[in-house]
Amino acid sequence: MSHATHDSPTDRSPDVPADGDRLARQQAIRQIERRRRFWITMTWSGIGMLILAAIWAASEYHNAGGWPIHGFSQSSSIYEVWNYWIIYPLGAWLLAVAAYAWAVFGNKPISEGEIEREIERQSSPRK
Repeated sequence: MSHATHDSPTDRSPDVPADGDRLARQQAIRQIERRRRFWITMTWSGIGMLILAAIWAASEYHNAGGWPIHGFSQSSSIYEVWNYWIIYPLGAWLLAVAAYAWAVFGNKPISEGEIEREIERQSSPRK
């Protein structure tokens, strides 16, 4: 015989939050976890980009025979000219960071007011 447990106890103690408060608390906890995960991910991916940039700089220094005195170019192995391929992974990384930041910080949970407005909009007669 198994016993099912429920999230809502029948006798509420004074320190147990009400259902609305519990929902708000759960959403707050999820948002805190998303923010923490965001900063951990950004730290590690930033370290990865720094390592990639160091590899790029070392390889370009070796290929071009020194620092980029004559600038940057699309082609490789030109003396003192570095290939600028690093901008492609850097640009992709920045786009991914921006999208992830928007998802974590800009994407707020749906409020009760938004739900009520949408129900009202959908139930109003169309002209």
